[in-house]
Amino acid sequence: MTTRYSTTEWNNKKVILGEAEIDPEKPVNLLIGFHGASSTPENMLVQGNRLKLPNTLMVFPEGQVNAGDGIWSWWEDGPRQRETVKSFITYTSQIIDSAHEHYLNNSPERKLRTCLWGFSQGGAASLTYTLLGKHLLFKVASICGFLPEFQGSVIEKKEPLHILGIFGSNDEVVPSFLADHALDEMKSHGHVVKSKETAQPHEVNAENLQDLCDFFNS
Repeated sequence: MTTRYSTTEWNNKKVILGEAEIDPEKPVNLLIGFHGASSTPENMLVQGNRLKLPNTLMVFPEGQVNAGDGIWSWWEDGPRQRETVKSFITYTSQIIDSAHEHYLNNSPERKLRTCLWGFSQGGAASLTYTLLGKHLLFKVASICGFLPEFQGSVIEKKEPLHILGIFGSNDEVVPSFLADHALDEMKSHGHVVKSKETAQPHEVNAENLQDLCDFFNS
């Protein structure tokens, strides 16, 4: 299974696309991968390239917040977190719209199932968009993710979806209780959550990637 990668720009932001051969007779997953804070889409591509996901189109976008020196985040920590989380939701909706437009341009008959995954702040991004975003999602996964501060009253009831949450008891960046709390919050909104605590530190490892393959391929 060979994936062709290319770089483009949507709304003046870098996006890396991964396109594999698609069987039009089978469902097609559109998988958007969010990098961590102060990082790049290239760092997420390194992990995404290790996934074995047939009939999947990949998108690795660049975070909206300039963290300096060519690295990016999805929102700011501190007093502007709520404000920048709100703009993150709008930004991600535009990414999903652009991805659908791009991949359906030549094959309008395709039925794309939008999926999200991410690591660290990227995992938080996946969970946060699930709660606050406007798009219908199929599956969502988070590795070492959490939830930022946002206005809870804006959460609307949605159709439940399957979520995989992986976190580590030896994570020195995102403590396991924060990751566990985030997944409990997803459950409280009716989503079907598979929670997996491991002994890993703050990382993406081979076992995580296999779990992602099993999850998105099932």
